[in-house]
Amino acid sequence: MIKAIFPLHWKEYELIDSGNGMKLEKYGHQVLARPEPQAIWSPRMTQSEWDRMATGTFSQKGSHKGDWQLKGNGKSWFIKYDLLDSSLKMKLNFTQFKHIGIFPEQAANWDYIYKKSKSLGAKASVLNLFAYTGGASLAAKAAGVDVVHVDSIKQVVNWANENQEHSKLKNIRWVVEDALKFVSREVKRGKKYQGIILDPPAYGIGTKGERWKLEEKLGMLLQQVSQLLSENGFLVLNVYSLGLSPYIIQNMMTDYFKDREVEISELCLKSRTDQILPLGIVARI
Repeated sequence: MIKAIFPLHWKEYELIDSGNGMKLEKYGHQVLARPEPQAIWSPRMTQSEWDRMATGTFSQKGSHKGDWQLKGNGKSWFIKYDLLDSSLKMKLNFTQFKHIGIFPEQAANWDYIYKKSKSLGAKASVLNLFAYTGGASLAAKAAGVDVVHVDSIKQVVNWANENQEHSKLKNIRWVVEDALKFVSREVKRGKKYQGIILDPPAYGIGTKGERWKLEEKLGMLLQQVSQLLSENGFLVLNVYSLGLSPYIIQNMMTDYFKDREVEISELCLKSRTDQILPLGIVARI
């Protein structure tokens, strides 16, 4: 049975309301209204309530980009997340792609990654692919393991490095490269990792113009990753694509990890107005 997973320990984030293709969220002192294609229902709050509360609203201007309308300044700010006996501090910023630097539903995975990494011991290595601004990398590093962080966009890796410094962590290995090329090379080297985290985008363009479409590349990626994961290692796969269901991911994971128990769930957020917003599929080994 597919179950829902919710982050339980946020103090500085809250989903306030959602609907009409939008979501209203609190990130520290900022309350942001942004597009959310999953939210096809009606919001529980009125538009005037949204307008009164929102300090920033993102308007889509094309297929990927848009503009922010801000009541205050557009400076970056910070948000903290507490793990069991550690905490992460991450910089947030307004970007032209509507994203601000974290996906708050992923905090449920950060707790899982921290706990699993803690159990591995200091000599273990964890690989984070499509690692973005590094929330999962920071969680693993806070647990004391070696971490390799791979993303194809240099500016995003620099952002992750800043988050490492703000979280008072060090020695994450930064790799600016296409994830598929990196794992292919690691397989040839006979490398093994005790933990692997994957958060591939639904679509994208690589460092040299390579086109990425999740449905076309995911099988190839999992085939390579299955050779890198150590016998008793853990794996976390996040998938956010409207074209994929949990059962598709379950079937694909079974193809490449036949001898391992795979747990398939949906990452969700619950709003102040008691709506459940699904925000992707997660597979864990």
